[in-house]
Amino acid sequence: MIAVDTNILARFYVEDPTDPEAPKQRPLARALIERSDAVFVPVTVVLELEWVMRGFYGKRPAEFCALLEHLAGLRNVTIEALPRVLEAARMHRDGLDFADAMHLAGSRQCDELATFDARKFAHRAARLGLKPPCRVPRA
Repeated sequence: MIAVDTNILARFYVEDPTDPEAPKQRPLARALIERSDAVFVPVTVVLELEWVMRGFYGKRPAEFCALLEHLAGLRNVTIEALPRVLEAARMHRDGLDFADAMHLAGSRQCDELATFDARKFAHRAARLGLKPPCRVPRA
């Protein structure tokens, strides 16, 4: 089994004509993913991949979630904490930031999740009815 870094997955999924390294690296990334018997994707790589796809390539949540579902469907790929990642993808598709969704999905066993991010995280999570509830600590 080989683990892959974010840049391998980004090259696998994105044709970037503005990057001079892409013509060399994309075929290598595709061959690595397609021909390896077993590929492991750490949860930290998934988190960074969303950031790269959104921040660098301008992908929308639905596009990233489709990419993630494709990756999870590859027979030779194992994504660490897959149920958590897919749950976070569902929340992200519904409007929650992906990193916040990963935090929330990883906190299912807790009574609440404390955050100072009232507007973007706590409010959206409450509006979507997500659990555990997010609480903003007050003095």
